[in-house]
Amino acid sequence: MSSITVSSIIRPEISDHRQKRSPLFSLSRPSFSVVSFHSLSHATNPSSNRPQNSPKQRRNSGSNDLEQAVDSFNRLVQMRPLPHTSQFNIVLGNIAKMGDYVTALSLIEKLQFTGIQVDFYTFNIAINCYSRLNRVDFGFSLLGVLLKRGYTPNVVTFNALINGLVLEDKTGEAVELFNKVMREGDIEPNAVMYGTIVKGFCKTGNTSAAIRVLRTMDEVSCKPNTMLYNTIIESHFNDRMVDDALTLFLEMKERGISPNVVTYNFLIHGLCNFGKWREAMGMLGEMVDNNVSPNVRTLSILMDALTKKGRLKEAEEALEVMIKIGVAPTVIAYSSLMDGYSLQGRLDEARRVLDTMVERGLQPNIISYSILINGYCKKMKIDEAMRLFREMPQMGLKPDTAIFTNMLHGLFQSGRCEAAQELFDEMQTMGLVPDNRTYGTLLDGLCKNGRIDEALSLFRMLESNGLDLNVVMYSILIDALCKDGKLDVARDLFNMLSSKGLRPDVKTYHIMIRGLCEEGLLDEANALFAIMEPNGCLPDSITYNTVIRGFLGQQKFNEALVLLEEMVGRGFSPNASTFSLIGDLISTEGQDDTHTLQEVVKKFMPKDRHGMRD
Repeated sequence: MSSITVSSIIRPEISDHRQKRSPLFSLSRPSFSVVSFHSLSHATNPSSNRPQNSPKQRRNSGSNDLEQAVDSFNRLVQMRPLPHTSQFNIVLGNIAKMGDYVTALSLIEKLQFTGIQVDFYTFNIAINCYSRLNRVDFGFSLLGVLLKRGYTPNVVTFNALINGLVLEDKTGEAVELFNKVMREGDIEPNAVMYGTIVKGFCKTGNTSAAIRVLRTMDEVSCKPNTMLYNTIIESHFNDRMVDDALTLFLEMKERGISPNVVTYNFLIHGLCNFGKWREAMGMLGEMVDNNVSPNVRTLSILMDALTKKGRLKEAEEALEVMIKIGVAPTVIAYSSLMDGYSLQGRLDEARRVLDTMVERGLQPNIISYSILINGYCKKMKIDEAMRLFREMPQMGLKPDTAIFTNMLHGLFQSGRCEAAQELFDEMQTMGLVPDNRTYGTLLDGLCKNGRIDEALSLFRMLESNGLDLNVVMYSILIDALCKDGKLDVARDLFNMLSSKGLRPDVKTYHIMIRGLCEEGLLDEANALFAIMEPNGCLPDSITYNTVIRGFLGQQKFNEALVLLEEMVGRGFSPNASTFSLIGDLISTEGQDDTHTLQEVVKKFMPKDRHGMRD
């Protein structure tokens, strides 16, 4: 059987890419030199493109464990005589398993600088690290060096490269490499390699191809593992193929492949997403019966799904079940339950959950307090919200900009403008920077409390300070100015939008059109309405009804009828205010031209359940 060669495995485009970007590195070099790793590590801009561990990878490595591993490596380097390379490989392999691939590569580089000979296993560790860092091109470069040095790559080598291609969303190239390995025949793909190909197919939404790979494994006597089945089960749920996912789960058990906590978490998550609560809880029961311990992720899935659907009783029951079987609920789980109660306006229950959390030794976080403060503000229970707000520093928590903004909104809603001003000053004293939402809340609060001039002064100040004012802020002020009878100022602000690089949205157009109609400037309102669609903003039902009422108010019934027909043709309906105005006009004695209005009623008045018009 022919052996695997450089030309059969290394793709020409990768070889060219390597030679162009790393001229000091040559496949023709007989040894694995210092220059090889050094050139690969620095082939790109060292400050911006050098491989970096992702946040997830960094989280996977405990800082103490990593420090101990690096210390072990440094002690090995200092020993005389030097230990065998295998001792270094053990430490390097452990660091790679922690997910700190950059550290592993830097230590391999250090090995070479100290003159320690690296071996085949070091190559495999390095190839895996580069592949995991989304630099599979460097991995292929090292494969070339490995082959030139006389080593024969094994299944671990190609598992790393195929995984690297999948991680970089190059599933087609991963399959091509897999097929080459299969054709050469010297290396027998294992369950890990098949699982990686399955992951690639599922990642691209090609679950049917993943199933074909699973069936191929039966033909070559390679038993699939739990991870492979998990991947396809999750993909079935993503494809909304619930029955297929459950069928595959049954097949898995029939073949003696034991589901693990990840399997059950996928199943519970998928079943909850499709509203199959009884089946999800049944799966939780089966999980416990099979001695598979639920974890925090299991609880989070249940709590998130149940609270979002408003099934708070079941969520509390699930939480208590988890406690009984030894899974300690996290702050996130309790906060999720609090959010569910808050969304239903059941703030006493939400507060009870917060107190329970504290009683059980957990420290509420900013999210926990934010949920409850926001809930109290929405219910206009501002004093309760403020008490919680003042409680936060006692719990070692510093309110953030979002919480300050929610409190400001509540104070303005309750008409407490001076208290809002004091809170805003306090926010700035604490060094927090107000964002657009904060300033929008200030503008809206001042306007709704009749302090239009103060709002306009604030707006001008923000503008002069170079803050990027958005269309929402303009809309707030335009609305207030129109309602305050300052149409000219409102019009000036509206006309300023384009010069500021802003496009009015449908709400902004409606505010301005309504203001013009209320001042009797129907022609100007209609002209503004006419340019909405050419300017890329489709009128909505509210805007149509506003203009129609403007026409009716000036007894332009034919124009109103034309616009009504257009509105209905777009799937909108006259609202109650429009029908009420039509009714008033018809009932007015001496009203001319009511025939057109009666036509409107015949065409657009809703029918009752007997098919008669009201």
